[in-house]
Amino acid sequence: MDDPRPIRVFLVDDQAMIRAGFRSLLSADRRFEVAGESGDARAAIEAVGRILPDVVLLDITMPGLSGLDAIARLREVHPRAKVVMLTHHEGESFVHQALEAGADGYLSKDSGEAELALAIAAVHGGHPYISPKVAGTLLRRRSETSRSEPTRPDDPTPAGEAETDGTTRIGSLTAREREVFQLLALGKSNKEIAKALSMSLGTAKKHRENLQRKLDCRSTAELAILAMREGLMGP
Repeated sequence: MDDPRPIRVFLVDDQAMIRAGFRSLLSADRRFEVAGESGDARAAIEAVGRILPDVVLLDITMPGLSGLDAIARLREVHPRAKVVMLTHHEGESFVHQALEAGADGYLSKDSGEAELALAIAAVHGGHPYISPKVAGTLLRRRSETSRSEPTRPDDPTPAGEAETDGTTRIGSLTAREREVFQLLALGKSNKEIAKALSMSLGTAKKHRENLQRKLDCRSTAELAILAMREGLMGP
């Protein structure tokens, strides 16, 4: 049987040596094909519109146009492309900006070869991917912030039931809530969830509200981060 078509990847990074390193790694793996590369975000947008790769690996800090600002323009020229931010920036602000802008994944440049392949395969398969290192940093910071905040009298969580980590919070979910949680983390809309689980749109919306409250997540992006960290989403 012939091997399936390799995943076509386009590299965008202003450092030639970084591009060469990733090109070498990906070229050695039969699952991938380096369809093109660029050290300039604006030039990359034009090239992606012509080449139509499956996945774009995109740095954040580049001269002229940042990777964050390039995401929307990449979507305009190639709506089906999956975008993975590949960067040294691991701060919460950068991660949320990237995800809100439409990135499908966020990977630290310190990640290993195996994780690079995992991230590309995951987003190509329709699953968001957040580097465990990045996700762990975000959740630790949120946990530290929560511990430093004084308990308010009107706090909805009863005394003695404070949820200290992701595992504890997820363990409190019902089977149905877990199903909805995983679909939300995969980027499914309320309408899609209602159809997939044979429930009304109103019920799907209510589950979303309950999950964000129970899991202390303010957005779908945070739900995805938590799901990846807890191993609930495979590639």
